[in-house]
Amino acid sequence: MECCRRATPGTPLLLLAFLLLSSRTTRSEEDRDTLWDAWGSWSECSRTCGGGASYSLRRCLGSKSCEGRNIRYRTCSNVDCPPEAGDFRAQQCSAHNDVKHHGQFYEWLPVSNDPDNPCSLKCQAKGTALIVELAPKVLDGTRCYTESLDMCISGLCQMVGCDHQLGSNAKEDNCGVCSGDGSTCRLVRGQYKSQLSAPKLDDTVVAIPYGSRHVLLILRGPDHLYLETKTLQGAKGENSLSSTGTFLVGNSSADFQKSLDKETLKMAGPLTADFIVKIRNSEPINSTVQFIFYQPIIHRWRETDFFPCSATCGGGYQLTSAECYDLRSNRVVADQYCNYYPENIKPKPKLQECNLDPCPASDGYKQIMPYDLYHPLPRWEATPWTACSSSCGGGIQSRTVSCVEEDIQGHMTSVEEWKCMYRPKTPIVQPCNIFDCPKWLAQEWSPCTVTCGQGLRYRVVLCIDHRGMHTGGCSPKTKPHIKEECIIPTPCYKPKEKLPVEARGPWYKQAQELEEGASVSEEPSFIPEAWSACTVTCGVGTQVRIVKCQVLLSFSQSVADLPVDECEGPKPASQRACYAGPCNGEVPELNQGETDGLLGGLQDFDELYDWEYEGFTKCSESCGGGVQEAVVSCLNKQTREPADENLCVTSRRPPKLLKACSLDPCPSRWEIGKWSPCSLTCGVGLQTRDVFCSQIRSREMNETVILADDLCRQHKPSTVQACNRFDCPPAWYPAQWQPCSRTCGGGVQKREVLCKQRMADGSFLELPETFCSTSKLASQQACKRDDCPSEWLLSDWSECSTSCGEGTQTRSAICRKVLKTGVSAVVNSSLCPPLPFSSSIRPCMLAACARPGRPSTKHNPHITAARKIYIQTPRQRKLHFVVGGFAYLLPKTAVVLRCPTRRFRKPLITWEKDGQHLISSAHVTVAPFGFLKIHRLKPSDAGVYTCSAGPAREQFVIKLIGGNQKLVARPMSLRSEEEALPVRKANPKEVLQTHKHQNGIFSNGSKAEKRGLAADPGSHYDDLVSRLLEQGGWPGELLASWEVQDSTERNISSEEEQNTEQALMHLPFTIVTEQQRLDDILRNLSQQPEELRDVYSKHLVAQLAQEIFRSHIEHPDTLLKPSEQRIPPVAIPPRKPVSSFTSLVRTSAGEAGGGSRRPHRKPTILRKISAAQQLSASEVVTHLGQTVALASGTLSVLLHCEAIGNPRPTISWARNGEEVQFSDRILLQPDDSLQILAPVEADVGFYTCNATNALGYDSVSIAVTLAGKPLVKTSRMTVINTKEPAITVDIGSTVKTVQGVNVTINCQVAGVPEAEVTWFKNKSKLGSSHHLHEGSLLLTDVSSSDQGLYFCRAANVHGELTENTQLLILDPPQVPTQLEDIRALLSATGPNLPSVLMSPLGTQLVLDPGKSALLGCPIKGHPTPNITWFHGGRSVATITRLTHHILAAGQILQVANLNGESQGEFSCLAQNEAGVLVQKASLIIQDYWWSVDRLATCSASCGNRGIQQPRLRCLLNSTEVSPSHCAGKVRPAVHPVPCNRRDCPSRWMVTSWSACTRSCGGGIQTRRVTCQKLKASGISTPVSNDMCTQLAKRPVDTQACNQQLCVEWAFSSWGQCNGPCIGPRLAVQHRQVFCQTLDGVALPSEQCSALPRPVSTQNCWSEACSVHWRVSLWTLCTATCGNYGFQSRRVECVHARTNKAVPEHLCSWGPRPANWQRCNITPCENMECRDTTRYCEKVKQLKLCQLSQFKSRCCGTCGKV
Repeated sequence: MECCRRATPGTPLLLLAFLLLSSRTTRSEEDRDTLWDAWGSWSECSRTCGGGASYSLRRCLGSKSCEGRNIRYRTCSNVDCPPEAGDFRAQQCSAHNDVKHHGQFYEWLPVSNDPDNPCSLKCQAKGTALIVELAPKVLDGTRCYTESLDMCISGLCQMVGCDHQLGSNAKEDNCGVCSGDGSTCRLVRGQYKSQLSAPKLDDTVVAIPYGSRHVLLILRGPDHLYLETKTLQGAKGENSLSSTGTFLVGNSSADFQKSLDKETLKMAGPLTADFIVKIRNSEPINSTVQFIFYQPIIHRWRETDFFPCSATCGGGYQLTSAECYDLRSNRVVADQYCNYYPENIKPKPKLQECNLDPCPASDGYKQIMPYDLYHPLPRWEATPWTACSSSCGGGIQSRTVSCVEEDIQGHMTSVEEWKCMYRPKTPIVQPCNIFDCPKWLAQEWSPCTVTCGQGLRYRVVLCIDHRGMHTGGCSPKTKPHIKEECIIPTPCYKPKEKLPVEARGPWYKQAQELEEGASVSEEPSFIPEAWSACTVTCGVGTQVRIVKCQVLLSFSQSVADLPVDECEGPKPASQRACYAGPCNGEVPELNQGETDGLLGGLQDFDELYDWEYEGFTKCSESCGGGVQEAVVSCLNKQTREPADENLCVTSRRPPKLLKACSLDPCPSRWEIGKWSPCSLTCGVGLQTRDVFCSQIRSREMNETVILADDLCRQHKPSTVQACNRFDCPPAWYPAQWQPCSRTCGGGVQKREVLCKQRMADGSFLELPETFCSTSKLASQQACKRDDCPSEWLLSDWSECSTSCGEGTQTRSAICRKVLKTGVSAVVNSSLCPPLPFSSSIRPCMLAACARPGRPSTKHNPHITAARKIYIQTPRQRKLHFVVGGFAYLLPKTAVVLRCPTRRFRKPLITWEKDGQHLISSAHVTVAPFGFLKIHRLKPSDAGVYTCSAGPAREQFVIKLIGGNQKLVARPMSLRSEEEALPVRKANPKEVLQTHKHQNGIFSNGSKAEKRGLAADPGSHYDDLVSRLLEQGGWPGELLASWEVQDSTERNISSEEEQNTEQALMHLPFTIVTEQQRLDDILRNLSQQPEELRDVYSKHLVAQLAQEIFRSHIEHPDTLLKPSEQRIPPVAIPPRKPVSSFTSLVRTSAGEAGGGSRRPHRKPTILRKISAAQQLSASEVVTHLGQTVALASGTLSVLLHCEAIGNPRPTISWARNGEEVQFSDRILLQPDDSLQILAPVEADVGFYTCNATNALGYDSVSIAVTLAGKPLVKTSRMTVINTKEPAITVDIGSTVKTVQGVNVTINCQVAGVPEAEVTWFKNKSKLGSSHHLHEGSLLLTDVSSSDQGLYFCRAANVHGELTENTQLLILDPPQVPTQLEDIRALLSATGPNLPSVLMSPLGTQLVLDPGKSALLGCPIKGHPTPNITWFHGGRSVATITRLTHHILAAGQILQVANLNGESQGEFSCLAQNEAGVLVQKASLIIQDYWWSVDRLATCSASCGNRGIQQPRLRCLLNSTEVSPSHCAGKVRPAVHPVPCNRRDCPSRWMVTSWSACTRSCGGGIQTRRVTCQKLKASGISTPVSNDMCTQLAKRPVDTQACNQQLCVEWAFSSWGQCNGPCIGPRLAVQHRQVFCQTLDGVALPSEQCSALPRPVSTQNCWSEACSVHWRVSLWTLCTATCGNYGFQSRRVECVHARTNKAVPEHLCSWGPRPANWQRCNITPCENMECRDTTRYCEKVKQLKLCQLSQFKSRCCGTCGKV
């Protein structure tokens, strides 16, 4: 700011320069490279409308001149000016009106289109010829020329295109579209020629529509043009065009030029109205008008937006369409308007996908959408083509094409056509029978039949089709004649015959036989039908019959009816007299003619009629055996015609006659039973019916057989259908009862009861309990209410019977029984099963008794316990613990629990769980050396484990941690449940104590007995452990230490289940803390107030977590963590396979017991290389690692085992993997050596010394052989491996493993000398490449080819020994890659049944109710997996209502009669030793049902008649379909609902109009108008008119009517009687009939269409029609025998008066008599095969020999080869 105050005088100039620079726009890259400054802003437009100019300036920044211009222009204000604005050039001229020119004022008018200088302002003084240039240039934006967009800028004419851009050459096309291609309009060119009559003074030339351009009309002639206009708003106008000039007609400029005999009209357009150009007549000379213009295509195709998506989810499609749009009215019109313009090309529809998001699931059921993967798009469906409109010569046939949609059931439904527009519509019309029609082909004429004078000649006329074949089908009317008269110029010397002689030669005969075709019936002839019955029952009556003119069409072998005049010859009689017997016994009076024409007299009447059989009735059945009854009729014996039955004697009527017919078996057909009742009342039920294929063999024997379904060709009707498909009301749905809590003695079972609603699609919707109105079902009930079997209840073991050394322990047993009430009762011991002796007495071992000479000190057995609490957080396969503590562990962890003892033999250690004695099983292993191993913890393993070493007892509590960081509740055992029952009178301990005092067995109980067992001794730590598990504040350093762990260590947990792992703390170590620390916390909490206890608890747990973490950082070895080295478990030989994932739980030094300060080390057995010492001939002493060979004199073997370690190791012995049983002969020496006295052959084997302490164990074996014979260490175990990558077994085992595993088979041998090992596979010796050290066999990456029996043979000089191991390769169940086999199996099982393949992810099949389905379970594996089928989690074998069959060894499940209960998820469980595989599929049943929808709009807004009608819809899976689908469903009752029942506002009420006062020519009619108010009660009351006037205008009460003209039919006089003849002397005459007004003005006939039209034609008498047919006599027959003789006669039309021949069409009103006929139709004798006509060569050329009529006439020629 300081600089501003001290500005120099030059500051304003600088400031101005700054402002000028800041007003410039930023310089462009082009300007930066030059000396130009940036362009300035655009100036204001020179005009506000009509197109002006604007400019922009720039400066040159250099001292020198810059290249280029400093100004640029652009157009602006390119909008039309209003009409009142006037011409821009004229405005500039008028600006000089107030300036004197040469001392005088002028009114200046513009001078435009100056070719020399169009941009100068030249003006002309009004009323003078003075033209002056008032300015050298016009204002910028002025048009250079009136008919151009070019613009004057700075006095120069600049080119402007139609896009209003300077310098543009864009031009408008003829349609007025800038840069258009002329496709939006069409050229109309034509010529009009006037033909005006006197009464018609004007006529329309052409109608030019709105928007037309470049209109030009030229009239030549004396007439005149005039215009009529009609705007889009309906305003009409007229212009007579009386003088030359430019006019504004309907806001359109028109240039009209008129001369003597020529008128020219020009309109540039576009026209603002519809123009009708008319011509007005002035002189009788005709005029012509030529016109040309460009007519806009006002109907254009317009592409629509995309239609709604075909599916709301799951993937659908949507299309666009094209609609015809009227540019004038801005509305959509019918497509035919756009089709009228060939320039219009309809845009093709576009198709795109939509709504691709997956559909939401509903209670496990996916919503079925109209379009999914199983559902095709709509398509065009066409009906069959109609019959061709013409049988030849080209016709057309049509069909109907509609857009249809197929639902998932295969039903077709018509939909909107736009849905099919993604593909072209199939044609609906096509040509047909385009071949030529048959035509008559006339051959050459024969010679004349006479040699002189007048005769006849003949020719052959054939009907030839497009193939050149002789056939029928030619029109008889167009047939050329086959004969004509001929004249021989030679005169005859005998009297001339009146008529030409008919042909006696073969020509006419040949022509006639070719003409008639295959038989006589191919020529039109009369065919009479049977006579009708007599019209009277007595006396004389008449009989009638139908006589038709018919012809046989040989090409189609069908008979066609023809008009009567097509048949020549006399028509047979169609009526005759008949006599039906006397009436009332009177003899009728008959004249002689009647008597002769009737029956010949009454005397023969009785014998005239009689009964006769006339055929049989139609068979009663079409197959399977029916009957026919003979028809008995009363016949006239003479005429053989039926007569009335009353004319025959009733007593003579023959008996009924029946015969069998249609004996062939009926074709197979479907027999359909009735639908069963619906399985459910709502929510999609099912109805079933029986449908089977049957065949009726014989109805007489009632023989019907049932056939296989494939023998019925028709489609099998559905056996299942859905019913009652609507939502159910909410109801209680109970789940299955859980297993009873007890197996006997009264238990409780529970179930879950939920409030659900079964929906219309079969799914269930779970609702709050308040939605179910009924009382809730029971969720608990009593069960197993029967007595339990008697059982022994054992007491605790007594104290050892001795104070040192070996003694015994005893316990008592009572027989008790749990009653059905849950109460325990002591019963007689005979009711319990026998109790083994070992269950009531066992040995015990205390400290060794003092030796003689030594002071005796009593040392009781001692168990070294660790009082710690373990909490497992990382996932580990195996953990080791020492008794005395608590462990909170993760499921599926293997646990090794040690019980370290002192002064007690480990084989005598016993284990209990929750007071129950433990024995080894597949899940729990009790080792003979004080170890207890639990394989993969499960919830039932939680409990209290007690280790007993004589009187010493220690416990170890195991609890499980669940997936939600909560402790898993321990399942109640039978014993704990019994103790917890409140209804029990006394617990077992009290019962036992009572029983003990009664019988006096236990006088001194142990402390454990007196103390008793707590139900859950570790529950008081549960709360603290749970809080510690939930503790989230673990220090950050812990996570850092976890990040640097070895990846192998971290992956230990990744192989286990993820759900549990995710819920736990990811800590790298197992939490270990002292019990005393948790006791202190509990004691501290117990002293706090109740309201502060929770706060203190969180604080103390957080403090404990910090302490545990600091202890882990400072002393990592004092806490449990995954071990880095593999230590085999105790009591397992060193070569026994051990899991590579085993972890060691290390304890602190304090856990080892004792106060020794020596460093801790694990046991090590000393191995000595010296050979066995032979102390004497009978005693052998050896160390481990050697081999002892027993001789016949060996009396003692002493096996030494020395081990070092701290704590001191404990020594134990095993033989061949089993604990050594000590006896008087096998002794354990005080130095832990093993001595065998008097060894026998049974003592031979491998002896293993095991040394064990708290840190681990070591073992070494020694072999004892007999006389040095080979010895093999064997195992008889069966090892099944499905997970480990490598396993090791001893020879003798059976190995079952999956592929890809490394298998090591140990064959440890011994012998003196050392035995040699040889390996065999299936008795074939194996190479050395498989051998490892010490005789082991390694099989790497085993596969099915390695499967077999492996033999290990050990041999030395003393003999050999062979052992074997069988290796079986397991293949877990899996889905095969090729599914053709299972598909073929499904097809063979049920060819017509729907099927689905199961898959691990699940598949789906949608079916109709009552259907059957096949479910295939594709599976492979070895051994062959066992398949079990489940439905809804239950085995199908336990579901009684499910009709099913298990086929193909369990691979196929057939489910029949599917209904609502059988739908849902099916699964197949495939299981073998290698694993389990579950595959799933869901069956969904669909059906139709009625749904009551929302109410319709009220029918009235007020009053008492308003109702709302509920809408009823037919639904399929919540989609509306045609109501015809629900025709068989019960319609819900719907009742209209009253609505809007209130008073109406006052309104005008009118009556009906009265009759019009006149029927035409304009009349009036009236009505009454009143103001009334309609009440809610329905009563209408009159009110004051003022109340209605306020609301609405009063309706009119008078109107005009019958404004149409009064018209009538007028007619002229009848014309002359010269029409065609229609009968004897009858012709037709005509007159004109026209419509006119009553004043005589002629009108179109349509104006009188309502009046009866007078006839315009009538019959009249004409002498010219007095004609008839005249015939001559028949000629002689052309043959004396055979089938081809004929004779002819002459037929001509002659006048009745003059008897002269006239044209035949005058006689066409009557049938023309036949001019030929057959004759002498008798067989000829001695027929020879010869030609009988001279046209046979022609017959052969035309290939007509195949026709019988030609073959017989041309026998000789046709027979030639």
